[in-house]
Amino acid sequence: MVPFVLPLLFFSFLVGNSKGLLQVGFYSNTCPQAESTVRAVVRDAVLSDPNMAAVLLRLQFHDCFVEGCDGSILIDNGPQSEKQAFAHQGVRGFGVIERAKAQLEASCPGVVSCADIVTLAARDAIVMANGPGYQVPTGRRDGLVSNLSLAADMPEVDDSIQVLKDKFLKKGLTEKDLVLLSAAHTIGTTACFFMTKRLYNFFPNGVGSDPAISPNFLPELKARCPKNGDVNARLAIDEGSEQRFDKHILNNIREGFAVLQSDARLNDDIMTRNIIDSYLSPLNPLFGPSFEADFVESIVKMGQIGVKTGFLGEIRRVCSAFN
Repeated sequence: MVPFVLPLLFFSFLVGNSKGLLQVGFYSNTCPQAESTVRAVVRDAVLSDPNMAAVLLRLQFHDCFVEGCDGSILIDNGPQSEKQAFAHQGVRGFGVIERAKAQLEASCPGVVSCADIVTLAARDAIVMANGPGYQVPTGRRDGLVSNLSLAADMPEVDDSIQVLKDKFLKKGLTEKDLVLLSAAHTIGTTACFFMTKRLYNFFPNGVGSDPAISPNFLPELKARCPKNGDVNARLAIDEGSEQRFDKHILNNIREGFAVLQSDARLNDDIMTRNIIDSYLSPLNPLFGPSFEADFVESIVKMGQIGVKTGFLGEIRRVCSAFN
């Protein structure tokens, strides 16, 4: 199946304090093979490991939410590096980004940023999971700071809906963006480590399960993540559609089949619940919003958080180290 491509009619964004521009085709003259190189590396990675599509999508989210979309999560500078933060547990995909960077350094040295590679890789990963294709504004530069203390405000799996909304708002993202970017959990898996509290210690006295879990789903979750079992065991986040990018997860959330606690919380708020319902209307997609088009709008918007452009930052030679 060839995914449809959503054109971006006008995608040059003035960012930061007017010191630079992001634009579609930023590398068209300086490194015309930039996007095709990243695409080929991502394709090989996902064909080798289908879960890598979700891994690369998650990597962009975690990069952008700390210090902006600047490749700070890629730095490996010891125990204080950002990637060591508790909130980044399980984040992977660094090797894929480095492979793409190495190829680009061989053909276009010092031109393509690691931050842009992360953003392009997420887009190509979505396409590999049968999601929508879209144009990515590029021109980001790599950040000069990476410290685990800066990841303190990352959204957490056990955040309340109000905390989640507040954290997204601080990044310039709306309730609609919260729903759509959470729906990226339609692909991939999670570890039982992130399920223990929800399944066995949900209430303040340390007992009980999240009542938002459907009673038809709770026994299955407990069987996959038994108490005192292997916390590294993995299960699909979107039960029934874990390797296909679609809006199936929104129906799971509405029906009490959300795996992650943070996804389930989207049903706790009338605003986010109404947004979910708008994509699940019997008349959708003939009438009403397009999930794919709106998701693209949200992820492109997220990709502009705190970008460094112009003379800010640097273009790293290796993504895991500052120049």
